[in-house]
This record gives sequence, structure tokens and C-alpha cells, in this order.
Amino acid sequence: MVEVFMTNVKSEILSKEILQFLKIQYPHLKINFDLEDFNKPYPCGHSMLRCEGEFVDTNAIVLQLKNRGIKCKLLEDKICS
Repeated sequence: MVEVFMTNVKSEILSKEILQFLKIQYPHLKINFDLEDFNKPYPCGHSMLRCEGEFVDTNAIVLQLKNRGIKCKLLEDKICS
């Protein structure tokens, strides 16, 4: 399972802190950040947090990041027909 979150994390330093925190909480997940261009305000300027594993507790991750002052939203799957 792969889940992707849109966040307002702009700096590499903050992304590393968040990654360390999440890897302690979820050692079974592969987690990484993709920092994007921030010329526009969130949500147009954003970063992507990617979590991969057998089970990803999306609600808990969103809540934990929001409790740390990070804007975070699960990127929904969209099926085009």
C-alpha cells in the first residue's frame, strides 16, 4: 500500500525532522518527502510525503502532523474513465 500526503513542509531541515519522527512511530514504513516549488501558497505550493508499507494509518499520520503544526492532507485516488 502506498499513501501520498500533500503538506506545507518547505524546508529540508523540517522534512528531515518529520521523517525522523515518523520513522520512529512507523518503523515498518518506507517514508520520504518530495519538496516542491513554493512560489505559490499552500495548497498550490506544497510538498509530498509518501508512505509505503503493508498498512498505512493515514488518519493517525495526518493527526500527528497537524499536532506539530504541519498542514497535511491525504491525496485521494482518482480513477479516470
